[in-house]
Amino acid sequence: MGADREGRARRTPGRTVAYAACGVVLLAGCASMPDSGDLRGVESTPRQDTQVRVFAMPPREDASSSEIVSGFLEALTSDDPDYETARKYLTTEAARKWLPRQATTVLADGPGVDIEHLGGREETDSLSYTLTGTKVATVDAQQSYAPASGDYSEPMHLTREKKSKQWRIDVPPRGVVMGKSDFQRNYMSVDKYYFATNTQLGASPHTAAVADPVFVRRNVDPMTQMVRSLLKGPTSWLDPVARSSFPTGTALKDDDTTLTPNDQNRLTVPLNDKAARVGAAQCDEMAAQLLFTLQNLTPTVDEVQLEAGDRHLCELREDQAEEVAARGSVQRATYLYFLDDKHRLVRLAAAANDTAPDPVPGALGEGETQLKSVAVSRDEDMAAGVGLDGKNLYVGALVSGGPLGEPELTSAGPSADERLTAPSWDAQGDLWVADRDPRNPRLLLLKEGVGDPLVVKTPPGLEGRIESVRVAADGVRIALVVQQGEKSSLLIGRIERTEDGKEAERSAVSVHELRSATPELEEVTAMSWAGDSRLVVVGREQGGVQTMRYVQVDGSTPEGPAPAALSGVKEITASEDARLPLIGYSEDGIVRLPSGAQWQKVVTDGTAPVYPG
Repeated sequence: MGADREGRARRTPGRTVAYAACGVVLLAGCASMPDSGDLRGVESTPRQDTQVRVFAMPPREDASSSEIVSGFLEALTSDDPDYETARKYLTTEAARKWLPRQATTVLADGPGVDIEHLGGREETDSLSYTLTGTKVATVDAQQSYAPASGDYSEPMHLTREKKSKQWRIDVPPRGVVMGKSDFQRNYMSVDKYYFATNTQLGASPHTAAVADPVFVRRNVDPMTQMVRSLLKGPTSWLDPVARSSFPTGTALKDDDTTLTPNDQNRLTVPLNDKAARVGAAQCDEMAAQLLFTLQNLTPTVDEVQLEAGDRHLCELREDQAEEVAARGSVQRATYLYFLDDKHRLVRLAAAANDTAPDPVPGALGEGETQLKSVAVSRDEDMAAGVGLDGKNLYVGALVSGGPLGEPELTSAGPSADERLTAPSWDAQGDLWVADRDPRNPRLLLLKEGVGDPLVVKTPPGLEGRIESVRVAADGVRIALVVQQGEKSSLLIGRIERTEDGKEAERSAVSVHELRSATPELEEVTAMSWAGDSRLVVVGREQGGVQTMRYVQVDGSTPEGPAPAALSGVKEITASEDARLPLIGYSEDGIVRLPSGAQWQKVVTDGTAPVYPG
């Protein structure tokens, strides 16, 4: 992808030879670079169709040191499964020790190359270089993505081998390094799935599936890559709140296994003997993990069959997997909810195009209490609302004639904007809300929406005031908009609950390891979960105008287009189920964005739209 090294050393004519019929591009790895002085980065690979595989060329005989450097960097961006071509640019010892899967560093542009030896034209047998650039992100050995910033500077050393007299790299950079556009061409984000621990869902199935996004190389057998990654277990960030049903040590039966579904879209997965003794229920969970993961990667897998120890274990179809575990992305809401011009709760059928809302049954829709914000439980049996002045939190059943009791929570904040945020229900039927009282800011949880609130422990390093709270459908991840000074950020945290035997009802709840999902935004004004690992946010970059975009929980940008532009957005809501339209509250009132369409007005007089959750 040429954008990585725009304006740098240009690729000489004939560097790449394309074999269109075979879907292969060979990188010659011989960019024109000076033998001394300040070397510049090699040019990035031009954008290719995703079905085209790119392979690097090995070093030619008597290649110059600069050709070795550029050829090696090109080889890092190729589709060579085991980086065998890249290793040919290294000495035998360096090739043995080099660990390309240890980490991938992503730079804003392709790596720059500075030479430290300033002598004549390769009159020495030793040359030192420094790879430079601006860091954008890293992908660790677990394939987990994390935004990064700051300067990149990594030494690289070349030596002329005594016997062959060929230049080779004896000190390569750690892992793999490439520019952002090369990374986007080479890698893709895929969710692998595990099961939430310490959560009990209110309805069957009682297990919640949790998405764990990782990056895999898109043209290097991604299906087998994803299965191997799934079997290794959750990434370290998710591991404290997620479990795998695969027995410890489970792996594919053979190291050279390649997984491909048959013409009936059934995938057979041969496992080693660690999985040979699992029972039927456990095997179903294992198969469900595989199905959820692979369907996130490709639609061509409808059924999974597991084998181990030369025997058949179980098989599971797509429709059966949904009975094993609940996923937010397939749980369709019945209604869309919002406040009418009298600040009372109303609803519309979520999947219809109706524009005439009905009051919800119960005191929050039929009573006289005026509301500022609302949340509806995921089973759509309960609702919570914050009064118009932001002071009181009310909770009521969505049952006609149901009374509205005293507030469950009252804030002592001096103004409406310094009191309660909009509430959010989690998968267990518990209610979350933040009190923005500057004298006593707190993140609170009300068990089943009632009773004395539990103060949720937040990381010691959390600075700023929580302005918005949204809990994921899996119940183990929480999204917080935190404002500090003039800047507000979207942070994703991990929810941990301690088990305390008989005192479980008052067990401690805490949020850990907050990480930014919007590193490029200076301000976030609205957000909502919009998938198992995706959110939609409204905000702006430094010096920019308001924008709406999708972001991943790990801070990466998902593939695909951003939502259609909408001016004057004040609030946004989405369902984890992508089949339901995006809903906004803007200067035009309540509007919706059906898939493949433009924004459509629902009602002029309405505020605070929400799906259940």
